[in-house]
Amino acid sequence: MTNAASVSWLARLNFFLADVRDGLGPFLGIFLMGQGWRADDIGYVMSIGGIAGMLATTPVGALIDVTRSKRLVLAAASVLVVVGSMALFVSTSFGVTAASQIGTGIVGAIIGPAIAGLTLGMVGHDRLAHQLGINEAWNHGGNVVSAALAGALGFYWGVAAVFVLMALMALASLGCLWRIRPDDIDHDLARGLEPDAGHRRPASAWKVLLGSRALMILAVAMMLFHMGNAAMLPLLGQSAMARGEIDPSLFTALTVIVAQLVMIPVALLAGRIATRHGYGLLVSMALLALPLRGLVAGHWDSAWALIPVQVLDGVGAGLLGVALPGFVAGILRGSGHVNIGLGAVMTIQGIGASLSPALAGAIAARYGYGPAFLALTVISVAALLLWVVGGVRGRPGLATPHRPAQD
Repeated sequence: MTNAASVSWLARLNFFLADVRDGLGPFLGIFLMGQGWRADDIGYVMSIGGIAGMLATTPVGALIDVTRSKRLVLAAASVLVVVGSMALFVSTSFGVTAASQIGTGIVGAIIGPAIAGLTLGMVGHDRLAHQLGINEAWNHGGNVVSAALAGALGFYWGVAAVFVLMALMALASLGCLWRIRPDDIDHDLARGLEPDAGHRRPASAWKVLLGSRALMILAVAMMLFHMGNAAMLPLLGQSAMARGEIDPSLFTALTVIVAQLVMIPVALLAGRIATRHGYGLLVSMALLALPLRGLVAGHWDSAWALIPVQVLDGVGAGLLGVALPGFVAGILRGSGHVNIGLGAVMTIQGIGASLSPALAGAIAARYGYGPAFLALTVISVAALLLWVVGGVRGRPGLATPHRPAQD
C-alpha cells in the first residue's frame, strides 16, 4: 500500500520544482533584452538550450526506467539547473549564455520523466490520472507563488532577484525529496511493468516505440503544438516591452501568474475528466485552445491582451500536463518502457519547442510581432488537424487510463 505521507511530499515536490525545472524560463528573454540582446539572438540562444534538452530527453527516459535512484537523479538535476542559470551572473556573452542554456536544458529534461516515473511507481495506473491532476495543481501553484515573488522582487531589485529565488526553491525541493520514503516506490511499476510480469525481460524499447502508431501521432501532434506555443509568452513580453508599455519584471510575472491560476483548477478537472472519459479528450481540448490563443495575441496590440492569451495558455497547459504522461502510460502499459516512451514523445515535441523561439524571433525582427503570432497560429492549427485526421483520440483502449492500449 502506498504511503500517504510520501505521496503528499510528492505533491509538495511539484510545488517547489515549478521554479526550478525551466531555469529562468520567460524571464530569460527579459533579462537578456536588458543586457542589450536583440530579439532574434534571444530566440537563437533559447533554441540552443531547447535542442540540448530535446536530445537528452529520450536517454533520460531510459535512465528513469532502469534506475532505482530516482530521488538522487532528481536532486542532482535541481542543483545543476540552478548552477547553470547562475553562470549568467559571470557573463552574458553568447558563448557563456549558450553553454548555460545547454546545461540547463539537459538537466531540466530529467525532471518531467522522473516525476512521471515516481508518480506511477507510487500510485499505480488506476490512481494515476487523479494523482497527475494533483501534481499539476501543486506545480502550477508553485509557479504562481514563485512568479509573484519574482515580480515583486524584480520590481524592487531587478531581474537578478529571480536567481536567488530559484536557488531557494531548489533547496526546498531537496527537502521534499528527502521526505519521500524509498520503500514507497515500486520501480517495476514505475516503468510500466504489470505485477505478474515476474522476471520476464521486456521487449526492445525501440521495437515497442516504433511499433506504436498511436504514440507516433501523439508525438508529432505535440511537436506542432509546442512549435506554435513555446514562443508565444516570450514574444508577448518582448512585444509589450518594445512598445514601452510595461515594467519588464512585473509584466512577465503577471503573464505567468494569470496562466498558472487558470492551470490549477484545470489540472484538477483534467484528472477527473481523464478518469471518466480518458486522456484523448484532454489532448483534443488543449489543441483547440492554442489557435485561439495565437489569434488573440496577433490581433490585439495591447498589454491587456495578456489576460485572454494567458487564460488560454492555462487551459492548454493544464490539460496536457495531465494528459501527456497519462496517455503514454496507457499506450505502453505492460511494456516496461513507459518512461523512455514519454522521453521519446518529449524529444519529438522538443523539436517544435526549440525551433519556435528562433522562428518567431526571426519573423518578429524582420516583419514585426503580428506576422510572428500569425505564423505560430498556423502551426497550431496543423497540430489540431493532424490529431483529428489521425483519429487516435477515439480508438478503443487508447483513451482510457484503466487498461492497456492495443495498437
